[in-house]
Amino acid sequence: MSFVLRWLGITLVALLALQMAVLLSAADWADGVFKQLLIERLVNQAPMGLIGLLLMLLGSRLDQPETARPPIRWFVCVISGLLAILMIVVVPVSISGNQNLSGESDQTLEQQKGQLEMARQQSANPENVKMLGNQLTQAGQLPADASEEDRVKAAQAFIDKQLAQMEQQIKQGERQRNLAVNQRRFGGTLSAVILAVAFVLLALGAVI
Repeated sequence: MSFVLRWLGITLVALLALQMAVLLSAADWADGVFKQLLIERLVNQAPMGLIGLLLMLLGSRLDQPETARPPIRWFVCVISGLLAILMIVVVPVSISGNQNLSGESDQTLEQQKGQLEMARQQSANPENVKMLGNQLTQAGQLPADASEEDRVKAAQAFIDKQLAQMEQQIKQGERQRNLAVNQRRFGGTLSAVILAVAFVLLALGAVI
């Protein structure tokens, strides 16, 4: 039983190492997207390494209960300590990435809101509404003999529809921004803190 647990643990730790090695082989530290991808991959895959190290420790304690600190426990302690340090380093980087993401999203939303406000101002001009009504008539969306009142009504309906779509896009963008920020905050930063604590406890448990 202890043999199986130990090798299952080694397999999971090896898989974690391979996952990170593949990503690091294409490392571009100047690219913010790569940094965020590295953080997400590390935080998402770290629980697998945690379970693997825990299985190795359990297997060692079952196999060698009398030995105080066999080599495999020192291995678990060292790897757990390294992963704990990585998780601690991830926290400020993740926070900085969240701020950059939020800033870029806010800038895009502000541009969209500015475009919406400009469109509203233009739609409040009767001359612009009349011009749009004439364009709709020329485009064949209104009968050629449509009265000016009908053209204005059609133009105003068209404008209202466009404004509603722009408002909907802004609301959807705000929801996506909030979802992305919360996902990175709780799925990245908070998870890294919890994993750091778990790896520290595991490192201590391996040598105590």
